Amino acid sequence: MALNLAHQIGSLAGTQIAAEVTTGEQSSSATANVSGVRKVPLANLRCNAPGEALSPPMLTPPLTPRSAANRSAMMSPSLRPDLSAACQAYGTLSPLETAEESSASVAWKEGGKKEEKKGVPVYVMMPLDSVTNGNTVNRKKAMNASLHALKSAGVEGIMIDVWWGLVEREAPGAYNWGGYAELLEMAKKHGLKVQAVMSFHQCGGNVGDSCTIPLPKWVTEEIEKDPDLAYTDQWGRRNYEYLSLGCDTLPVLKGRTPVQCYADFMRAFRDNFKHLLGDTIVEIQVGMGPAGELRYPSYPEANGTWKFPGIGAFQCFDKYMLSSLKAAAEAAGKPEWGSTGPTDAGHYNNWPEDTPFFKKEGGGWNTPYGEFFLTWYSQMLLDHGERILSSATSIFDGAGVKISVKVAGIHWHYGTRSHAPELTAGYYNTRYRDGYLPIAQMLARHGAVFNFTCIEMRDHEQPQDALCAPEKLVKQVALATGAAQVPLAGENALPRYDEYAHEQILQASSLNVDGSPVDREMCAFTYLRMNPSLFHPDNWRRFVAFVKKMKEGKGARRCWEEVEREAEQFVHVTQPFIQEAAVALMH
Repeated sequence: MALNLAHQIGSLAGTQIAAEVTTGEQSSSATANVSGVRKVPLANLRCNAPGEALSPPMLTPPLTPRSAANRSAMMSPSLRPDLSAACQAYGTLSPLETAEESSASVAWKEGGKKEEKKGVPVYVMMPLDSVTNGNTVNRKKAMNASLHALKSAGVEGIMIDVWWGLVEREAPGAYNWGGYAELLEMAKKHGLKVQAVMSFHQCGGNVGDSCTIPLPKWVTEEIEKDPDLAYTDQWGRRNYEYLSLGCDTLPVLKGRTPVQCYADFMRAFRDNFKHLLGDTIVEIQVGMGPAGELRYPSYPEANGTWKFPGIGAFQCFDKYMLSSLKAAAEAAGKPEWGSTGPTDAGHYNNWPEDTPFFKKEGGGWNTPYGEFFLTWYSQMLLDHGERILSSATSIFDGAGVKISVKVAGIHWHYGTRSHAPELTAGYYNTRYRDGYLPIAQMLARHGAVFNFTCIEMRDHEQPQDALCAPEKLVKQVALATGAAQVPLAGENALPRYDEYAHEQILQASSLNVDGSPVDREMCAFTYLRMNPSLFHPDNWRRFVAFVKKMKEGKGARRCWEEVEREAEQFVHVTQPFIQEAAVALMH
């Protein structure tokens, strides 16, 4: 019986994540819309016309591509000849190639100079439970075989969640890096770069969370003593995904402030893995809130509290946030505004027009009080980002890694005047105000990358009654990051394996929007997520072609059909290798 990698690596990610959402995206109830997406035939996908002008040359010339002879010389002698030939013919590197020789990337050099290469490198997110509660690599044989497969397809690297709740679980300052040391060495062996996420949030409670990893035990003990350390809504409901930013600078965690705890964690990571920084580990994504994103937990899906496309709820009712609000109101000469947050903003699952605060005509959001509150609420989030980024950039200064921050793609009710779901999450973005430019400017001050989601979505795929507009939202973010001169990276929000989604990612990553420099592209794209479905033969063939197109960049003139044919040949020739990887999982 022919072996199938998808079947053999079925244990890799546990239960298939069919409705995963990693940012502020629609819940599983909306996933059915995606499964019914119209699949565009290859013949209908656009190719550049023969006489179409090429994009102007890049301001910073790309590196001279390696010749075929040089590429052949770099092939690992241990790689089977037929596989080596296939990799060479397809333009990928050997699965065993060292990290120093990896393909298209943006390598940030010392002194802030960068060396640009053509195209958008593709990374792949690892399963959330890649490291076990016992601090070992989960499903080691499956992981090793899968990394080998990813490298053979030309993937640049992987994204790994480094969980605070696992590493510093037992006691303050007691770090156990066991499983991560092994996993990072595996990535290095396969020549894969790593985006390491400093995950200071809880795993579990959101769609796509396939496992539960709470905050460190000693942190949860402090929350039990003082529940106001957790984000709180107006009805007193606590959220334990991430510590309230209201206590960022207070010594509430056994003598340390939360920001000090985050900084100490990052410093310990740097010291423990300094031999891999800048080489294997090329990016540090700093967790800033729930799901690792810079936002408030305004749309919690645990226990059915929120369902797409509800507007969410403000999270400013713990005593620390209210203390800050009171001080801000007094400073503004309006002490009566400081006793509480808005109480007329509806419930989690309301729509904007159901609420006095968010309705388009005469809504509280567009009054002097609303402007005061939303300015304070969003500024608290920006200040939170500033504090943690200041620590991160100082700690990793000179280490040769990029620093990035993830921002949620909250696209529902985007077509309304108030943009209620964005406001409750802390993004002061309305029809009359750009809420993403201040975030981009904050990241620019620290030289950080703006990582954004919902890149694969199209407006017409979403529920029209909720006025969803992911394409317009991505365009706004692209313009904001361009104006702030901040690198933009992307992720898909839902698992997608079809050419239609891949084509949208290619289009979005090219950053062909009004006012954008002609040579600008996303600096990286991270694909959600490595799971059994990715290795299904048809999905794998399309994914290999997608990676190839992304690496060719916006100036490439070849159409999907041509790349698909190459990918099909490559997948066919390398099938023995994939089968060998599957067999390895049996032992």
